[in-house]
Parts: sequence; structure tokens; C-alpha cells
Amino acid sequence: MLQAVNPFLVTGLLFFLSLVAGSLSEKIKVPALILFLGIGMLAGVDGPGGLNFSDANAANSVGSFALAFILFSGGFQTKWTDIKPIITQGVVLSTLGVFVTAVAMAIPIAMLPQFTYKDAFLLGAIISSTDAAAVFSILRTQKVGLRGSLRPLLEFESGSNDPMAVFLTLTAITWLTSPEVPVNELAVKFVVQMAAGGAVGFLMGRFSCWAIQRLHVANEALYPVWGISIVMATFGLTETVYGNGYLAVYVCGIVMGGGDFLYKYSLQRFHEGFAWLMQIIMFLILGLLVNPLEIINFSVINVGMLISLCLMLVARPIAVFICTLFSHFNWREKLFVSWTGLRGAVPIILATYPLTEGHPQAKYMFNVIFFVVLTSVMIQGKTLADAAKLLKLDAAVREAKSWTLNFDITPTSGADETREVDLLPDSVAVGMSVKDLRFPDGVTILLINRGDKYMIPKGGTVLESDDTLLLFGDRAKLSGVEQSLIRRIEREA
Repeated sequence: MLQAVNPFLVTGLLFFLSLVAGSLSEKIKVPALILFLGIGMLAGVDGPGGLNFSDANAANSVGSFALAFILFSGGFQTKWTDIKPIITQGVVLSTLGVFVTAVAMAIPIAMLPQFTYKDAFLLGAIISSTDAAAVFSILRTQKVGLRGSLRPLLEFESGSNDPMAVFLTLTAITWLTSPEVPVNELAVKFVVQMAAGGAVGFLMGRFSCWAIQRLHVANEALYPVWGISIVMATFGLTETVYGNGYLAVYVCGIVMGGGDFLYKYSLQRFHEGFAWLMQIIMFLILGLLVNPLEIINFSVINVGMLISLCLMLVARPIAVFICTLFSHFNWREKLFVSWTGLRGAVPIILATYPLTEGHPQAKYMFNVIFFVVLTSVMIQGKTLADAAKLLKLDAAVREAKSWTLNFDITPTSGADETREVDLLPDSVAVGMSVKDLRFPDGVTILLINRGDKYMIPKGGTVLESDDTLLLFGDRAKLSGVEQSLIRRIEREA
């Protein structure tokens, strides 16, 4: 006679199915997050899995924990040199843009008979943030790149606008439960949270780089534990001083991504994988929390579709065009940024806050928001590549190289590092032999990737268009070498 279902077996199977779904997403061109949610729903009480999970508090706690690591990883992978030119527009979009989106959505929602004007602002706040992972997962699966500074703008905005959405959601709940709280007190709270979050995140990022570099751990396999402790300590310390923990971990990640310390590459790879694990867990639990039979409801579908259309066609474009009014972006770029406002896991996590507070409309709101996220990803996600091509903003995407050699900063490596350089067709280095490049002492080419082949360079090896070079050397000299390699041939106008 079989025993009751073993939780280890169930968890292992769900993780395995999620990994299979992730690999299938590129082939069937469906975002992985949709498949993760689908697996969770199928495993739920209304699916063949039959698992009964309805604990909104647990889902909220797990989602908040996972989101902190996802934001840290996003910041850790961000290059300051990429976001520096668009930092002003990015900050405006991730703060004012979120607020404008919430208000612009609250107006039409308040006209619906199901919601009061306070409920409308709560709904607007919950769906006000975008999801970077969803955007770039779709662009990657459809093999579409973006020209100019669109990609760093979207990455930075999507990674940094979650703290604002969390603040607005909690503010709306406070407004619902304690209407006597004055507006000026909420404004002061916002300033304190953002200032404290940014300051603690920056200081913890600098301290972490210093500590890892100087306090050597005997076993290098323990450095991922450093990484986990940094995220948790940063988030917890910030919340203790009444700051925004999500903003703090994102800023901490950016600071550490721009710093130098031991085993940085290994730590980045670990956090990238750990962030994917957090996303899988988060989507599975949110999928379990959903009752599919409640989603397939005439009222939920009608209201959800109306909110989705208002969000995609009205609120998001208004916010983007207002926030980029004085920027260098042209109308086509602004239009594309408006269309890439995909909603992902964060709105669903935020939708659990009314559930934990016992709001009478909480379950209905949760179902509507879940529907909005699904329609946003399916409608906008399926048309992102077409929109980029239609607006002439698409660019070719080079496949990521899987080098057989990885180099990391170790206690004895000094200032050496590796760097990849792509040679464009009009690069001055195309047609030159390796011996004619005349690199400075301490810089060399380890490998050349040409099509499907990897070559060990020799003095007579001639560089060709679209080669990818793996350079090794002193980081102070590598930047100059990289600039000389990618310099383009000057042509007559």
C-alpha cells in the first residue's frame, strides 16, 4: 500500500517540470513565467495535481523573500557604464512613471461598479510596475535585439520600479484601513523609505566589496553563503531603519557589480542561478494559490480585459511620454517603451497584500490582477518583436558564447581579468593579423570564436568580421585595447 505523497518527491517533480518548461519556452515562443504559473495551476486543487494551497500569508512571505534575491541579481548583472547615460530617465520612469500609471489606472477603474475610488487606487498601484525578466526573456526567445540605449533603459526601469509599486500598494492599504492618516505623513514616509533604502544599499554594497576582498574565506565554496548573507542583511537592516528593502538590495547589487573582489564571476553565476530558482518557486506558489475556475468567470474576464486595454493603450503610454518629455528619445522609441510595459510576478505578489489584510474584495482583485498579468504577457509579449521591427528599432542578436575557459578574481590573480570583444564588419581590426595588433605587454588573446569553431590564435591568424575575441590581461589596459579593436573605419559621408 502506497504511503501519502512525499513532499520531497512533489517538490522535485515540480522543479524538474519547471526546468523542462523553461527549455521548451524558447522552442514554442511562450514566456517561461507563463509555463511556470501553468505548472503551479495544474498542480493545484483544480488541476490533476490536486494540491490544496490557499495560504496567502505564506505566498506573500515567499514572494517577498524571492523578490529580494531577484532584484539583487538584476542589479548585480547591471553594468554601470551601460545605465549611466540613461540614469535620469530611468529614475524618473521608475518613480514618477509608476505613480502616473497608478493614478491613470485608478480613474477608469473607479468608474466600475465593483470598486470604490480607494479600491481603484489600490488596484492601480498593484499593477503599476513592469517586469524586466519577462521583457528580455521574450526578446531573447524571439532573438530580437534593441538599438541605442533602449535596452539599458528598460532593464534599469523594470529593475528599479518595484520599490515604488510596493510603497504605493502599502500606502493604499494604509489609506483603506486608516483613512485618518494625513497625506503629508505619507509623503514624508516615502522620502524616508527611498532615501534610507538607497543609502543603506550603497553603503552595504561598498562594505561587502571591501569585506569579501579582505576577509578571505578558507574554502572558496563558501562564497555563495557570503552572497546570501549580504542580500538578507541588506534587506533586514534597511527595513529596521524604516527604509525600502527592495530598493536597497537592488542598489547594493549595482554597487557590487561595479566593484572588484574575490570570486566575483562565481558569485554572479551563483546569484543568477539562485534568482532563477527563486522565480520558479515564486511562480509555482502563485500558480498554486490561483483557483482556475474562479479566473474563468464572466465578470473577471470582462473587468480584467478592460483594465488590460486601459493599461496597455492609455496609462502606460501617458506615463512614458510624460517622463521622457525632455529626453533624447524620439517618438518611435517612446512608443516602444510604452508597449514593453509587461506585467509579471510582482503585481501578483502585491495582490496577496489585500488577502493578508482581509480586504472584502481581495479575492476578486487577486483574480482580476492574475488575468491582467496573463493578458499583458500574452498580448504584448507575442508582439514585442513585431513592434521593434515595425518601429525600426530591432537589431541583430549575437548568440552568447560558451567559452570552455572561465577566469575569476582570486587572492593571487592581481588585476587580471578576461573580456569578450565582438568585431563588427567595419572594425579596423578586421583583416589584420594577430601579430600586427601590437597589444601592450600583459594583454593577449586566449581564444577566437568564429562561427561554430574555437581557435587558439597564432601570430599569423587573420581576424575576420563577426569574430569574438576572448582577451586576458590587466584590466587597466583592457579597456584601451577593447576600444582600439571595436573602432570603426572612418567613411566619407
